[in-house]
Amino acid sequence: MKLGLVITGLLTMLMAAPVTATTLKLSSDIDLLVLDGRKISGSLLKGAEGLELERGQHQVLFRVEKNLLNKHQLASPWLSTPLVATFTARVQAITITLPALNTMQQGHAFNKHPEFQLYDEQGNKIESLQDRLTTTSENYEQAMIAFNLQGKAASVPRFAQPHTSANPTSISDSAVAQGNSPGTRVLQLWYQQVDSATRQRFVLLMRALHTS
Repeated sequence: MKLGLVITGLLTMLMAAPVTATTLKLSSDIDLLVLDGRKISGSLLKGAEGLELERGQHQVLFRVEKNLLNKHQLASPWLSTPLVATFTARVQAITITLPALNTMQQGHAFNKHPEFQLYDEQGNKIESLQDRLTTTSENYEQAMIAFNLQGKAASVPRFAQPHTSANPTSISDSAVAQGNSPGTRVLQLWYQQVDSATRQRFVLLMRALHTS
């Protein structure tokens, strides 16, 4: 009975979530590294077309990863410098739009002077504060803590606060993989059929249940 009430409550909350959420749409060329000061789980985002964000201020650290043509017209792997964007989510969807990146020459120019824009679902430009992360460390979460304490235009000091618990977005599908009751099996079946964004909202709710 209790499990049934929990499932009903979770489904109700999940159905209502999109009304107050913003979808950050991710192209296959964008590798999201840190969100609001916390490392993002690559396994959670694999195959996802977007990430659900609460309305309000957010900060993302990402890099562009794709194959570009070298001077011999052969495709070679290329990574951009890590880029920071701070923005306020008030719309239904936000897309990060990149300039043309087809050749290594364009890639080198982008790294020297990175330019990208954020647009909403209507094609309107979203105001954002942008910067690039200059670090040789691959501990991007720690690097962003330092960045957010430096008082730069795109810095958000509150995202530099230490985290006392695990990042909800790093929770794997095992959050619903346990249990053999009929209610749990129904929940597992539903979980397997919904899209990645809905799965993420569910995982966040499960995290809240476990810590309450």
